Amino acid sequence: MIVTLIVAAEISFWILLGLGLAARYLLRRRRTSTALLIGLPVVDLTLYVLTVLDLRGGATASWTHALAASYAGFSIGYGPSLVRWADRHFAYRFAGGPKPLPSPKYGPEHTRHEWQICRRTVASAAITLSLITLLVPLSAGAAHYGTFLQWYLKLGIAAVVNVIVAGCYSIWPKQPPADAHAEGDRTVERPTADAAQKRL
Repeated sequence: MIVTLIVAAEISFWILLGLGLAARYLLRRRRTSTALLIGLPVVDLTLYVLTVLDLRGGATASWTHALAASYAGFSIGYGPSLVRWADRHFAYRFAGGPKPLPSPKYGPEHTRHEWQICRRTVASAAITLSLITLLVPLSAGAAHYGTFLQWYLKLGIAAVVNVIVAGCYSIWPKQPPADAHAEGDRTVERPTADAAQKRL
């Protein structure tokens, strides 16, 4: 049952995101768009509530229940940046917006980008582990901490690795190649002759 709910939540998330952006840029209905986009975290919260009810109903706790909880953690940690990314690309494709710039690859901009990813990952991991921990008392004892132990280890490792990576780029920033140039607020490589020809 939980796997089916997870798939349904995933599909609902992308449908709501697509409808929200279409309402904003194609139909020019900003309030409708806002209402649809607000529904994104509601989808994950509903999935979490149904997960709790499933455990309280006597289901055997498993990794799928923890996965369902992780959707809410991901939505809070990464959801806003994902919506902004989709918004920029949708506006460029369908509403004449500016072309989205790629993620910075060099220098201080790249370091700041890595720390942004790190903060989102740590926030997602912390929220997910909190929600997983709450499954135990909320499920009236149907779940046990030992069932979710591997999630504490995996998400903890993911958070630590992200901190180490971002820290390393702070100490040793990634240097741009000699032919790089400034484009806006970031450093990019100059296109090769072949790449320039393809653009033409």
